[in-house]
Amino acid sequence: MAMMKPVEGGRTVISLSDVSKTYPTSRGGSVEALKSVRLEVSEGEFVSIVGKSGCGKTTLLKIIAGLVPPSGGSVRVSGQVVASPLKSVGFVFQDPLLMPWRTALQNVLLPVELTKGDPRRYEGRALELMARAGLSGFERMRPRELSGGMQQRVGIARALILDPSILLMDEPFGSLDELTREEMSLELLRTIRTMNKTVVFVTHSVSEAVLLSDRVVVLSPRPATIQLDMWVEYQGPRDASIRSNGDYIEYCERVRTSLGLSASKGAKATAD
Repeated sequence: MAMMKPVEGGRTVISLSDVSKTYPTSRGGSVEALKSVRLEVSEGEFVSIVGKSGCGKTTLLKIIAGLVPPSGGSVRVSGQVVASPLKSVGFVFQDPLLMPWRTALQNVLLPVELTKGDPRRYEGRALELMARAGLSGFERMRPRELSGGMQQRVGIARALILDPSILLMDEPFGSLDELTREEMSLELLRTIRTMNKTVVFVTHSVSEAVLLSDRVVVLSPRPATIQLDMWVEYQGPRDASIRSNGDYIEYCERVRTSLGLSASKGAKATAD
């Protein structure tokens, strides 16, 4: 059963109305990835999208970002119909996609250059974001000199450099080891709360989604529709200790049940 609770006083900043997406195949056929998806995200919400591999999670995120056009329906961000990438939206990819010949600082400043801004005016902000991300002292290093977790931190700082109100994240910690992943997840949550961003976060991890989110949205197998939209609410701070919270365990089980995972399979706390 879905549990819904709107953010008090929060205005809708992302609205998907009957969004569908069909891709042509090389043999002249088609594959329906999304079907009549309706979703609203309020200002300041952290919404995670969970689903099995190939169900259309990344496609949905790219449609919100304006990177891929929908085949049907419409998407609005802050009331504006999305027809191309918006400056108010930052995107964090699973692979940080850093330019190897640029320093970490230069990679963070790249969106400024691409939008014809003056990097010198943004350098202070870039250094502040990197400090928040634990990258002080690594500003002049090249990507090959950084660990995977540090490279992803650079990617997140880059997505925030233009101060977007909305952050879209496509499995940003999927390639990291479990300890680094948990550390960065909690770090991200602290940063987002401080900066008051609206986040749509794609993940395969049920536990990660339930730990971080105000809402967890579960997509069905392709063609994807929303089969669960669950509000997540806890008393007290969110940190690693919340995993022993009875509500946390119940939320995880609801998501796993929606995904068709048995209790034994769900012990790994992933959607795969």
